[in-house]
Amino acid sequence: MINAERIDTDTADRTLAAGTDSGVSALGIDADVTEPTGTAAFDATGDKSAMPSWDELVREHGDRVYRLAYRLSGNAQDAEDLTQDTFIRVFRSLQNYQPGTFEGWLHRITTNLFLDMVRRRNRIRMEALPEDYDRVPSDSPNPEQIYHDARLAPDLQSALDSLAPEFRAAVVLCDIEGLSYEEIGATLGVKLGTVRSRIHRGRQALREHLAANGKVDADQIGVG
Repeated sequence: MINAERIDTDTADRTLAAGTDSGVSALGIDADVTEPTGTAAFDATGDKSAMPSWDELVREHGDRVYRLAYRLSGNAQDAEDLTQDTFIRVFRSLQNYQPGTFEGWLHRITTNLFLDMVRRRNRIRMEALPEDYDRVPSDSPNPEQIYHDARLAPDLQSALDSLAPEFRAAVVLCDIEGLSYEEIGATLGVKLGTVRSRIHRGRQALREHLAANGKVDADQIGVG
């Protein structure tokens, strides 16, 4: 009697031994799959043993957070303070993080810290850190390049600075950071209708500011 199970097993063994890509595919195994590393590994599983260090957080996300902080605040000093405070908040909250939305979590913390800063009308103070922590941004890539990349066209940055903080945050997250309305709503903690209203009113205010100052239309510099 022919044992079909034995044939299938032998075939699989020979295929694996051959090590061919077609054989791997035939067994339903993706040869190109790689295990996530760094914060991606922690984000995928929530495994406490994979929790990123301070250095890993800054190295992988420092540039992105600084760019968002600069575009929201409009100046380097506040952007540095916001970036530092964001990573302090993130690092202290890792134990309670729910996996799956790490970048969205960073956006939410950075934006909310910016709004808190504006509401208090004073600069966020640097919190004390252990001696083995480094300041943010990290030394890679070059801080001058990070600063250059974070800056928008001067006319646009000036127009953004003229917006109410809630409108500015909505426009930056949508038109510059590329978040969806749903993601912006989750970041700001508001309903979709509020998101749409803030973006619409923010874009309109940008155009009016640019027109009043004889500058180019916002459509020509990447907004709306």
